[in-house]
Amino acid sequence: MVDHQTETRAAYDGVVELYASLFANRLETQPFARNMIGTFAELVRGTGNLRAADVGCGPGHLTAMLHELGLDAFGLDLSPAMVEHARRAHPALRFDEARMEALPLEDAALGGVLAHYSTIHTPPGELPALLAEQVRVLAPGGLLLASFFATDGSAEPVRFDHKVTPAYSWPVDRFAELLSAAGLVPFARLVHDPASERGFLDAHVLARRPQSV
Repeated sequence: MVDHQTETRAAYDGVVELYASLFANRLETQPFARNMIGTFAELVRGTGNLRAADVGCGPGHLTAMLHELGLDAFGLDLSPAMVEHARRAHPALRFDEARMEALPLEDAALGGVLAHYSTIHTPPGELPALLAEQVRVLAPGGLLLASFFATDGSAEPVRFDHKVTPAYSWPVDRFAELLSAAGLVPFARLVHDPASERGFLDAHVLARRPQSV
């Protein structure tokens, strides 16, 4: 049986050029997401720790955006083909292959982690461990911005057929509870009508690692 990591890696390896062409505009048509990322970058700059990881970076367009917003940003992705594309497209920036639940980073290293729709393929039972890994690499006071598809009117995550590989939408309150359980403090959220034909809401949640436990 093929695990979801292998399936996801193979699926994204096969759509690199199409995926990159669809998202090359760096959110020019998605003002809500763009402004949440800008807020995230401003808050990370305020911590004094400018190191930020774009986890699930895909073709690297948001890593470049974070760099332009003043962060020492680098990208990590499960797909080697995505990483290779990102390196070609943004040769001045660092991109590495990595699994989100086993990041090649030291503890408390980062001022910020951006997870822009990069947790959507993770089965619900595996998401807590993945979020705990994001917390591990954040310095005290560091920030996580998680964006995902949100489900309105359901108490449980909903599996759906994503165009690339199966994915999940989440009730926003449930997702925020998982962030809290992982050791973060969610403090801002934005939920808006979908930017695509999928019909799910789009959600963005900002959370902070406390200065002390």
